[in-house]
Amino acid sequence: QVRLIESGGGLVQAGGSLSLSCAATRRTFSSYTMGWFRQARGKEREFVAAINWSGASTKYEDSVKGRFTISRNTDEDTMYLQMDSLKPEDTAVYYCAVRPGVEVQISANDYFYWGQGTQVTVSS
Repeated sequence: QVRLIESGGGLVQAGGSLSLSCAATRRTFSSYTMGWFRQARGKEREFVAAINWSGASTKYEDSVKGRFTISRNTDEDTMYLQMDSLKPEDTAVYYCAVRPGVEVQISANDYFYWGQGTQVTVSS
């Protein structure tokens, strides 16, 4: 089975930066997509960014384009999310997720393995 562990969350002022990491404890799929999702209090989980198994294809939610950068270290089976120019509306629990296949998906329902989340809080 795949276990995902997020890290790097914390408290930051608006305009600041944070870098999140998601480490997989074991490789399960030959080709897979990894994604970041977030869930704010009282709201449903939403897509943030995703990257395919090779790292050649990425997808971003419109509100984070130009501010967030998703990347992968294939050898370490680790995914990263560099977050710059953070805004209070970015405050949420951030989750990493994995799905088999080569196609980048943006729906949470398409992902099968999830981490436990890391809290990101952006103050005004």
